[in-house]
Amino acid sequence: MTVRATEPVDFGGAAPDRVGLVMQLRVLSWNVHKCVGGLDRRYDPARTAAVIAAADADVVLLQEVAQRGRWYGDHRQVDVLGDLLGYRHRSYFVNVRLGPRRGEYGNAILSRLPIIASSNIDLTLPRKKARSVLHAELRMALPGDHTRVLHVFNLHLGLSGRERHEQLRRFLACEPFARLRPATPILVAGDFNDVWGTLGRRHLMPVGFRGPLRPLRTFPAYAPVRALDSLFGRGDLELVEPRTVRTAPARWASDHLPLLATLRLRT
Repeated sequence: MTVRATEPVDFGGAAPDRVGLVMQLRVLSWNVHKCVGGLDRRYDPARTAAVIAAADADVVLLQEVAQRGRWYGDHRQVDVLGDLLGYRHRSYFVNVRLGPRRGEYGNAILSRLPIIASSNIDLTLPRKKARSVLHAELRMALPGDHTRVLHVFNLHLGLSGRERHEQLRRFLACEPFARLRPATPILVAGDFNDVWGTLGRRHLMPVGFRGPLRPLRTFPAYAPVRALDSLFGRGDLELVEPRTVRTAPARWASDHLPLLATLRLRT
């Protein structure tokens, strides 16, 4: 993580009259498929951790993070990955419980920044699989003993189109998102299951979010044709060079490819 003085920066219309110091963070979003390879079906947390380590991200948003299943050695994967990678600050919430053999899984956030608060937002619809958004408030230390909060929302949406649209509508109306100011730095990322790559344009961009100029194909990892995953920023925050991680280890470690971006935040 770097904090540095820069030339005045235009933040793409978020607040064109306010420029100055910029903090840069690297963020990774990835559906890790319970640390099971998409092709070889091999359970290998170390392989998953190696892909994340190569990205050198300050904040990591993970979906389908498992625990307590015999298939996974009864590991608590959020701690296995956090320990392997050296992330001290962690948040985790279980969405789906499958029993003693297949365990349970949900969303996780690993961070080099302190997590000062965390909560889970339930987006489950009747007769559908449990889905949610994991929210974390990250404290950023700034020059002059100042701090600022970055709000991170890590989501995993449903499989049907109608379900996904309703879940995003509920998210935008929920607390704490609905009370956040327009200039507050907000990152929304995760597995949107966005088959057509239109959810961001339809729901997030009309309320001030900015995202990739074109859909980033992440699924299936070995030959991606669908942009199921994405990330969006709002407020005093700019997404720089969002891209898909297409390394050979990433293609084998999960059925989704990771997304990596740099965040530039006005301090």
